[in-house]
Amino acid sequence: MTTRTDAKGSLARRLPLLAVILAAVLGAFFLRGHLSFDALAENRERLLAFRDANYAFAALAFLGLYVAVVAFSLPGATVMTLAGGFLFGILPGALFNVLAATTGATGIFLAARLGLGDRLAARMNASEGIAGRIKAGIDANQWETLFLVRLVPAVPFFVANVLPALFGVPLWRYVVTTFLGIVPGTVVLTSVGAGLGEVFAKGETPDLGIVFQPHVLLPILGLCLLAALPILLKAVRGRKGL
Repeated sequence: MTTRTDAKGSLARRLPLLAVILAAVLGAFFLRGHLSFDALAENRERLLAFRDANYAFAALAFLGLYVAVVAFSLPGATVMTLAGGFLFGILPGALFNVLAATTGATGIFLAARLGLGDRLAARMNASEGIAGRIKAGIDANQWETLFLVRLVPAVPFFVANVLPALFGVPLWRYVVTTFLGIVPGTVVLTSVGAGLGEVFAKGETPDLGIVFQPHVLLPILGLCLLAALPILLKAVRGRKGL
């Protein structure tokens, strides 16, 4: 009886994570063309008319859809960020985008921690091997590491959502670093979205490569350096025995 109860409890804990994985797989097949730049371009006039007639509801609907896209790892997160700028401007569009992305990311975090995180973190804490050393290193620099993961454009968003849960990061710390860490990149993409009207008029596609242009990338890299500086100082002091 106890074994069956434990098995059911284990399955129940993993259901949210399994739902996220299933939704991500299905979304990759069935939603790829629906949450795309072309779809946004084709429906832009109807979206703008709906926003003008129902601004509050449009904002809430946008937030809900963006949260679902991120929480279930559906294709189209970048398009949603652009749409936030297109529909609501840089402000409040950037705020909407950051709030929705943070909320959706928190959903994945909780699903991963409920399904795997607590047990895996406990095993890492008890391990004396490489996994244990990695866990100890992250624990010693959690704030800095979490900010770096969010700031560096090369880190996939899904990976940045799941790994902290597997390493036992506290929820409040995850939420704060996620919210603040995604602000720079989100503001840049939102500003691109705010200029989509002119892009649509010319029949062009937005230049997302702006994120890697020096005037945008260098400030972000500077923030990465500031986040990494405490880690580097701790490492240097550790080597010197300070």
